[in-house]
Amino acid sequence: MTHVPAGPRRVELVVILGALTAFAPLSIDMYLPAFPTLARELATDAATVQLSLAAFFLAFGGGQVLFGPISDRFGRRAPLFGSLALYIAASIGCALAPDIDTLIALRFVQGLGACAGVVIARAVVRDLFEKAEAARIYSALILIMGLAPMLAPVLGGKLLIWADWHAIFWFLTAVGAACLAAVALRMPETHKAEHIRPLHLGSILKTYGGLLCDKRFLAYALIGGFAIGGMFAYIAGSPFVFIEVFGLAPDDFGIVFGLNALGFVIVAQVNGRLVHRIEPAQLLSLGIVVQIAAAAALLATALTGLGGLPGFVVPLFVAISALGLVMPNTAALAMAPFPTTAGSASALMGSLQFGIAACAAAAMGAIHAENAVPVAAMILAGGVLAATVRWSLAPR
Repeated sequence: MTHVPAGPRRVELVVILGALTAFAPLSIDMYLPAFPTLARELATDAATVQLSLAAFFLAFGGGQVLFGPISDRFGRRAPLFGSLALYIAASIGCALAPDIDTLIALRFVQGLGACAGVVIARAVVRDLFEKAEAARIYSALILIMGLAPMLAPVLGGKLLIWADWHAIFWFLTAVGAACLAAVALRMPETHKAEHIRPLHLGSILKTYGGLLCDKRFLAYALIGGFAIGGMFAYIAGSPFVFIEVFGLAPDDFGIVFGLNALGFVIVAQVNGRLVHRIEPAQLLSLGIVVQIAAAAALLATALTGLGGLPGFVVPLFVAISALGLVMPNTAALAMAPFPTTAGSASALMGSLQFGIAACAAAAMGAIHAENAVPVAAMILAGGVLAATVRWSLAPR
């Protein structure tokens, strides 16, 4: 197993991979404060604006099954060049979108351009590290990736004050260009020549079929998917809950949203320190239990109104933070047995997880909720489904 040298070069690679995994939260979270503004300026309603979020999820999840085999055939760097160029072009289109239908379509294209980053970042980690160390590196990636949901809503809210919603997508264009330059100049090729896989339909279907038939892979991928589904239901519904129900200003909403992301990042870093002493599967189980308990308390406060905004925010913070024990460990455990097909394993896992996330976001858009109950119920449902798979299908 080839390892990245210790020191600045390793830190640099982690930063680049973290930036590539940050495309999803950055592209999602930065424009959340603009939802009410988009509905007004594009002459539509909140449910239709939420479809632009679901379109991104759908493309981000579905596109991963394409980039996985491509990266296993052509390496990690070349597919990133094409995907980042597509992301940049789509972001420019979003900034210039004249109506909601155009924005929804371009958000779909933007999701396709963004998805290669997370697929290839996970594959690079699997190229270089074994299970326990991989879980530690995934936790480090969350530290970098976590800056996006902490800073993006705040910055998005400020851009709405300083400029307008178009500026958000111009900013994303600049981020895409910066990442393209970083990959071109500083990211090495990590895919070994002996691990190159043929790129034809029969081979792709055989690889994906083998992964889907692997009980371990499917279990851990679904656990992560159900957990992240609850989180993305929260992401889709949070602008309405905090801005419309609780009456927060867009920039104040960004602060609350960022605090939840901070909890997620902190717990992920704790996970990174614990994985060499406690089995990743045990940490995963602990995370699921904490998420369910916090989500149950969240639903109780949403139903009763007890505690007002603080009563809602505290259990929400705990539920989202618990994902810091769930997500890095599910990724490491799902991909550990597949060194030669890391790109395809990463892609299929991502597609399953973001497919669930897209369904959760679309469901939130279809509910037309008048309070915070649906968001709390979806988070609890995600935790319960993850627990069901963990203790019925996954290895103990």
